[in-house]
Amino acid sequence: MSDMQPLPLTARLAAFAQRLGLGKTPRRVLERASQLQLPFQPLPRPQDSIWWQVGPPLQRLVELPRGSLSGPVQEDKAEAHAVLVGVVKRSEQQLSSFDLRQVDGLCGSNSELQPTPSFEEYLAGLHTRKVRIISYKDFVKAISLPLPRFLAGKPISLCRANWHGSRVFWTGDQHVEAFAAAIAYARLRELEATLPAAITDYRLDPGGLRLLDERYHVLAMPVQAWSDPAFMGLLLDGGIPYSRLTLLRNAGAPEFILLPKKHAEATALGEGLRLAGAPDVVRYLQALA
Repeated sequence: MSDMQPLPLTARLAAFAQRLGLGKTPRRVLERASQLQLPFQPLPRPQDSIWWQVGPPLQRLVELPRGSLSGPVQEDKAEAHAVLVGVVKRSEQQLSSFDLRQVDGLCGSNSELQPTPSFEEYLAGLHTRKVRIISYKDFVKAISLPLPRFLAGKPISLCRANWHGSRVFWTGDQHVEAFAAAIAYARLRELEATLPAAITDYRLDPGGLRLLDERYHVLAMPVQAWSDPAFMGLLLDGGIPYSRLTLLRNAGAPEFILLPKKHAEATALGEGLRLAGAPDVVRYLQALA
């Protein structure tokens, strides 16, 4: 008996399109999109780091400006915006006493933003040290630089995000070396240091992600896509509804395209791009959560 021969690509795509219930025109879109040759790259994996900026800036979604989305039709952008702002939830809490030794992250900027897993490693990697602590007096002097009213018990402002795991970040951006050195010293000497705290929590919301997944294909497109004739021809010639969002900071980072699943050609384009290698942003966010 002869071996079973694999179905040609066109046949497999046709079967896939039939399962999706796509008609003739969307089927052609699916086929053409699946054959695009674009430099897709996987989205960055979360890295264990004291720096808030090393992680994806998903907190921006909470108050995403309407003008952040680009695209040809205002109504499409408005609908996408309404779903995106529900992906991340923010809550606030006030604590009368918080052990500062639990703080293990910094929101203050760092020119290199190298992933650094601990304050101790950050301090050890500095070319020159401005802050040295060998006594409690040194500790008070150091921590009073970033927190001038430490001895008066002024509340500290902190934040957390579930895509950063359990890390607690100090929101200040001045005298970060002194802050890290003081916290590392308090841990080393088992020195109790508490303050009232205002904590902002961000979390990727399962319901918000589920709604996004139900309504949109959200895919990470390389910057080259927007000048690629084959891709832009598919997108524009067929009048496919879409929205674009630039969220990631780093140079050359992909833009996200949102394609509404209620539109047959947009669904076909989204499925085709996934087959061509475009990273699925919703799956990426679900993994972070």
